[in-house]
Amino acid sequence: MAKKIYERAIVNWPEEDRPREKLQKHGPGHLSNAELLAILLRVGVKGKSAVDLSREILQKLGSLRALEQWEIEDLCKLHGLSLAKVAQIRAGIELGKRLMAEEKKTFGKMYSSQQVYEYLMPSMRDLKREVFKAIYLNARNEIVDESVIARGSLTSSAVYPREIMNLAYRSGAAAMVFAHNHPSGSTVASAEDRRVTRELVIAGETLQVSVVDHIIVGENGYFSFADEGIIESCKEEYRRFMAK
Repeated sequence: MAKKIYERAIVNWPEEDRPREKLQKHGPGHLSNAELLAILLRVGVKGKSAVDLSREILQKLGSLRALEQWEIEDLCKLHGLSLAKVAQIRAGIELGKRLMAEEKKTFGKMYSSQQVYEYLMPSMRDLKREVFKAIYLNARNEIVDESVIARGSLTSSAVYPREIMNLAYRSGAAAMVFAHNHPSGSTVASAEDRRVTRELVIAGETLQVSVVDHIIVGENGYFSFADEGIIESCKEEYRRFMAK
């Protein structure tokens, strides 16, 4: 069968091949990455349809994730991408991330490090700076609130356990999970990561708000202080001290 040849403008394509019409008829899962991006771009440039332009952009970037990782100023330097178009793309990405987080928050209970990682990964994996978060859980392990505690390199001086516990009390939390990302992509826990974790666990035990876990979010995985037995070890250290 002969291959179809269309004029470049999408408006001249058969309806069944136009991205918006395909999405309406079959759903977004039937569209390619380039077609989905073309819907966000809305229009192409001279001699190129929005789909052609999208294919070219994705080829230059190498991946969809680069649309978020690249600085806005650098994206605007790509042929066919204005500030308005970049803003549309970044807004679409952010909505997708918030949708994923909202679904986890509304319907999910945090029973494992894997669930915490899946909840945090969309918003934390590609951050260029370290961000330290606290997630507050009720007695049913449901998320009741979360907050950013610190930005930048994680140090004891940047994290104030008593203030964090006060936030937990205000949220009515029964337990907490902490998390921070490593911009390098590594999931190896540093000595400072371990020191901060110990301080938070002991503060939680003292104020009777249990620290369930501390997750390090990396490029393609995570490190769980609970899974490695470190959280329980810190709690046991506190219990031995109090028993003296």
